[in-house]
Amino acid sequence: MNDTESRPEIGQVVQIFKGREAGQYAIVINIVDDRFVLLADGEKRKYDRPKKKNLSHVIPMNFISPEVQNSLLETGRVTNGKLRFAISKFVNEVVTDLKKGDQLNGQRRCN
Repeated sequence: MNDTESRPEIGQVVQIFKGREAGQYAIVINIVDDRFVLLADGEKRKYDRPKKKNLSHVIPMNFISPEVQNSLLETGRVTNGKLRFAISKFVNEVVTDLKKGDQLNGQRRCN
């Protein structure tokens, strides 16, 4: 496994696949060290009380929220509303598209 590919960035959406919150999406709000990141979703996990999660327990998605990333880099904070908005945008755009177009060997099948 290549570490540079699996290392998430600040503002990136990840899917949790281990633990109580398995299957849920969250956003990386801070990188603690080589093994841990802080995650928040704006609902259950607010910005003020993020979840410290092992990198081996999350799957980085190919989606970085520019609103969240810019806010964190400029001010060091982000609102819970922006976190909720970014996750709902990701779910509506990416996850819904994957469900609509059946994946067949990495390609979409058109009906």
